[in-house]
Amino acid sequence: MRRVFGVGETVLDVIFKNNQPLASKAGGSALNTMVSLARMEVPSYFISEIGNDKVGNLIMDFLGENRLATQYVCRFDEGKSALALAFLNEDNDAEYEFFKDYPTQRLEGEMPDFCKNDIIVFGSFFGLNPVVRPRLLDYLNHAKSKGTIIIYDPNFRSHHLENRNNLIKTIEENFLLADIVRGSDEDFYNIYGLKNASDVYSQVAPFCKNLIVTANKNGVYTFSKDHTHHFKVPIIDPISTIGAGDNFNAGMIKAILDFNINKKATLDLSDADLMHLAAYGIEFSSEVCMQMDNYVPGNFKLHFNSKVKQRLKLIN
Repeated sequence: MRRVFGVGETVLDVIFKNNQPLASKAGGSALNTMVSLARMEVPSYFISEIGNDKVGNLIMDFLGENRLATQYVCRFDEGKSALALAFLNEDNDAEYEFFKDYPTQRLEGEMPDFCKNDIIVFGSFFGLNPVVRPRLLDYLNHAKSKGTIIIYDPNFRSHHLENRNNLIKTIEENFLLADIVRGSDEDFYNIYGLKNASDVYSQVAPFCKNLIVTANKNGVYTFSKDHTHHFKVPIIDPISTIGAGDNFNAGMIKAILDFNINKKATLDLSDADLMHLAAYGIEFSSEVCMQMDNYVPGNFKLHFNSKVKQRLKLIN
């Protein structure tokens, strides 16, 4: 059975609206993706690092309750589990403040036994951080050597702009490692200063031929070596957009599994593949935007097949 691995930072999200705390949730881009997949009964493994403290214990208990495999999660005594304060604006988009106290040695867990056509997803600043990058590259290069499908989400936000020129080379190294790059229009505007998705693809294609750009209410743009599409998205009134992109990634991964999309020498996505990735991604991300959680609800799997069939009809 194909397995999915997510590698990334773990935080406890404390969510504020009108300067009042509303909820606290286990968070982090890869964690959000992997919890949603585990709730869909996908064999899911998390690679991360969490403190040996009360916050860390809460998160580990939550991961266990959701049947997300944690044998590759490192627990550390030096430092504390990370916190992220998420302030929702009038559109319920989040602005973040982070509080981190990590040990000197980072990401010291064992190497998974990656197999051909397993899937690994990574991204955000974790994918650029020079402190963890040597170990992250160990994971990614080993996965690539085994034929594992690699998905990269740059998640490059405006607070990284002052370091953009220094980080673009590393971002493009990640593009080169990836079989699919999925990012928001905001990410690519921050990276390249480009708003047109086709122009973005011209920049990304020399490194990775498969690109998906999510553009909020303006839809989803998909590109592969031979195919280009634009898909509309439903108009919704979101409760929170935290985890929307992470869950689009989860939806894409579920589509890769459900439609048996495999990599040979390269991952060549067909016209139908792109439609399935978009439909599943839209369904997952739309669901998570309608609640305060960072992941799809536990009962989502009960209704998913009928919902996604309707979505495929709408975007076909």
